[in-house]
Amino acid sequence: MILFSYREMRLGNKTAIITGGASGIGGATSKLFCKEGAKVAILDINEKAGNEIVSEINLNGGEAIFFKTDVSKSEEVSKSIDAVIKKFNKVDILFNHAGTIIVKPLHKSTEADYDRLMDINVRSAFLTCNKIIPHMMKNGGGSIVITSSIGGEKGFAYESLYCMTKGAVLQLARSIAVEYRDDNIRCNAVCPAFVKTDHGLREIDELDALGQKWNEADLKTVQGRICNPDEVALAVLFLASDEASFVNGNAFYVDNGWYAKG
Repeated sequence: MILFSYREMRLGNKTAIITGGASGIGGATSKLFCKEGAKVAILDINEKAGNEIVSEINLNGGEAIFFKTDVSKSEEVSKSIDAVIKKFNKVDILFNHAGTIIVKPLHKSTEADYDRLMDINVRSAFLTCNKIIPHMMKNGGGSIVITSSIGGEKGFAYESLYCMTKGAVLQLARSIAVEYRDDNIRCNAVCPAFVKTDHGLREIDELDALGQKWNEADLKTVQGRICNPDEVALAVLFLASDEASFVNGNAFYVDNGWYAKG
């Protein structure tokens, strides 16, 4: 009997767009998708980080391209996605990850804070999905993953605006799943807890400054330890891949039991 060590790549012959794909969870997912055979287009506002990660991926045998894009602006989203389709002919996967956070008491939050988070976290998800869904319908389907958060369904002090936006994109994912199931388009939300990224560590520091002490002991109580970005990327990979062919409309928690614990 001959044993083969060969394993078929999970995203072979797939093309993916990743918004916010230059760093953090998005960056880890960009690298993992390419490692698993996908051609990846990164849409991100951070030009330096975007060019650096594309260079790294391509030097290591992957195939990635970068488009500097403010995904809260429809003209830029449309232009970048059109360029991706022109380059790769199709888009099979959209990982809508771009987002940010504001940590502030609700009564001190401003309309400008609200507008900024809604634009970056929610409007961007609407714009990218609105643009890519007709393409996926025309091409026989696809998979969409949207980054929500454990805060999409749990409430957190000092994060009212953030939780509101993450609840919005979670409901967007569920609604897309229902509306476009018969077009062979799946949509799921990935919902991380605290992750060891610049975003996540800044969140912890700002909560600490407001009196919430998220030291290692506190994290151990709710999620055991801080999550690594690669662990979220692996969850996104599963949701994006054909292995999740019957997974649709899910809130996929990457939180080591925090949400289940209540």
